[in-house]
Amino acid sequence: MGRRRKGRSVHGILLLDKPAGMTSNAALQTVKRLFNAQKAGHTGSLDPLATGMLPLCFGEATKVCNYLLDSDKCYTVRLRFGECTDTADADGEVIETTATKNVTERKLQKACKRFLGEIEQVPPMYSALKKDGQRLHELARQGIEVEREARTVYIDELELISITEQDGLPEVTLRVVCSKGTYIRSLGEDLAAELGSLAHVVMLRRDWVDPYEEAQLVSLESLQAAAEEGFDQLHSLLTTAESALSGLAVVELRADLAGYIKNGNPVFQSDVPADVPVRMRELLDDGQTRFIGMGELNSDGMLAPTRLIRCD
Repeated sequence: MGRRRKGRSVHGILLLDKPAGMTSNAALQTVKRLFNAQKAGHTGSLDPLATGMLPLCFGEATKVCNYLLDSDKCYTVRLRFGECTDTADADGEVIETTATKNVTERKLQKACKRFLGEIEQVPPMYSALKKDGQRLHELARQGIEVEREARTVYIDELELISITEQDGLPEVTLRVVCSKGTYIRSLGEDLAAELGSLAHVVMLRRDWVDPYEEAQLVSLESLQAAAEEGFDQLHSLLTTAESALSGLAVVELRADLAGYIKNGNPVFQSDVPADVPVRMRELLDDGQTRFIGMGELNSDGMLAPTRLIRCD
């Protein structure tokens, strides 16, 4: 007999507004304790310095984590030019300084345009990527630098918001809409290099993760207040696992076909698009539908389940 999990059987997604100074894992564990949840995971780390949207998935909703990892993201970032640090952000030590004469609005606007579309990025040493089983940031803290392969990412928008001055150095605020895997710290350093300068991140906020909006964010303070009122109040702050899949087509299944699907068997269904995953919903007796998971056409042209969601 398997070991029984401790805690509540909680299912759903919380869109946490992560506070600055907290690691993503620390935020996850804090919220998991508030819910007394059996199972939880986050969908991609935010640096301790960063704030903003950190989707936390509970229970069956952990099965859709990969969809959110693959989603586009939007960030607001403030870069300080003229200095670089060993971590590429304000948590590190300044290791080099340089001139900032080219950091003007006109030149920044032109430089931003050159980063739109597909670009190649070398991940920073201070990142969660692994090399031979060890995370890069662990190697970096030992003073070890290893070669990293460039990766292709996509920058959909790179908008200059403002230029101000702090301690005699220009600080530039940008809005970035980008693909998964984009390192904003690396983007800041590369943008500075384009202007013959250096830069590091002094503020970073993730505004949204597709398909969610900034207005849906829940602060840690709101969660703590809800926890004092009871579990029902806490639970009301969750959104459904299916909400992460709003970009997928919906296939509605009769109860008998849904029964086969829920047992892991493929079925014939005429309205299934080819070569893409779909959301599967079971038609209920009262005319409503219930989300049961994700599926796709197999090589025999049958709808086969790929992920079943059991929240009952």
